[in-house]
Amino acid sequence: MAEIVEIHVPLVPTEGLAPGAYPFPWIDQVEDLLAGLEEEGTVEVYDDGEEYGDVYIFFITGADEAALLSAASRVAVLGGVPAGTFAIITDDEASEFGMGRRVDLPVP
Repeated sequence: MAEIVEIHVPLVPTEGLAPGAYPFPWIDQVEDLLAGLEEEGTVEVYDDGEEYGDVYIFFITGADEAALLSAASRVAVLGGVPAGTFAIITDDEASEFGMGRRVDLPVP
């Protein structure tokens, strides 16, 4: 059983964008950050991010809980990421998203 941290980011469009611009540029920024952390060997991206209701969820694994929450905290404070980001600590046997312990981000 693999420990997974789901990073739930409110699906809020970025303000001040040009008309017709992609409303969620922070998704690409988060994906770039997580790809960099994966290249460093800090965490592994478990699966592609996914829109789920009013949040966008990123999935990370491959480290202990403290390291995963540290990476999730880096996402939460990344410029442009909407306020209200939180993590769910779960595992690969969960039957659906959001099943696990909620942790507000960033953690100290």
